[in-house]
This record gives sequence, structure tokens and C-alpha cells, in this order.
Amino acid sequence: MSGAGTAWLLLGAALLVGCAGSAEDGWRPAPQYPPAASWAAGPAAGSAPPTWWAAPPQVPPTPYQWGRASFYSDRLAGRPTATGEPYDPSALTAAHRTLPLGTFVDVARPDGRHVVVRINDRGPYAGGRIIDLSRRAATEIGMLRDGVAEVALRVLWVPPPRPRRS
Repeated sequence: MSGAGTAWLLLGAALLVGCAGSAEDGWRPAPQYPPAASWAAGPAAGSAPPTWWAAPPQVPPTPYQWGRASFYSDRLAGRPTATGEPYDPSALTAAHRTLPLGTFVDVARPDGRHVVVRINDRGPYAGGRIIDLSRRAATEIGMLRDGVAEVALRVLWVPPPRPRRS
């Protein structure tokens, strides 16, 4: 390589090194809430999340609700939920009476076990229950054997309101 070629190579390398910054210089990519890996029955694997999912979560300082949780029967598998998607026992989903559909909730037991679920149905309709979990969510927090467990719900993310039709 000639002297001029070496000089240009060194100059180019110096410019590239000078443009590289550290994570501490203030630039960070927009966070994605919730992580794509936690989507249940969401977009196809490997696809990018919708742009409106980049909004920061609305996290209240204290739990939203305390009470008893139960879980869906496997006999309901494949039946449509309130969102129209079929119930999938292997998804991290739940039913709640009042939270907006699409809301992400952290369901925590007093012993510290917890799971994040997406509200995709209405219910539970059994007295004294505040949330119905999918089989997988119930397994994650260890309540399959008992069928019912005391839990605290913390809202992690609420979808933006839908525009009203005129």
C-alpha cells in the first residue's frame, strides 16, 4: 500500500473511532414495552412491534388490586376471548373485569413469585376472584395444584385509547 493509501486508511479509522460514542453519552434507543418475547399470540416471530408500543409504561407506585386469582379450564382452549383471539392455555394471558383489553399486568403472590400477563378477556365470573389466568401463567406462579391463590396486581402498561368513531 502506498503512503497516500495508508494515510487515507488511518484518517478513515480515526474518524470512525471519533464518531463512536459510549452508552453513557446520553443517546439510547427508544425502549420497547413490553418486550417482544413476552407477546402471547402477537405478531409473527421476528417482526417489529408496532410503533405505539414504544410508549413508556404507566406504572402506578402501589398495587392496583389485591385478591384471589384462579385459572381457566383447559376445556376452554380454542374458544374466542373478548379480543376475538382463541384462548391459548400456553400463552401468558388473563381475564379481568374492568382493565382495558391489551393491558399488561404483573401478577404477584405473597411469596414473591410473579408473572406478567396481557388482559385479553373479561371475567372472572366466580365470586371473590379478581383475575383468571391462563394455565401457563398459573404454572409460572405455582398455583396449579391449589387452583386459587392470593395475588396483588400491578398495572405495567395500558394501551392508548382507541379513537372514537363518529
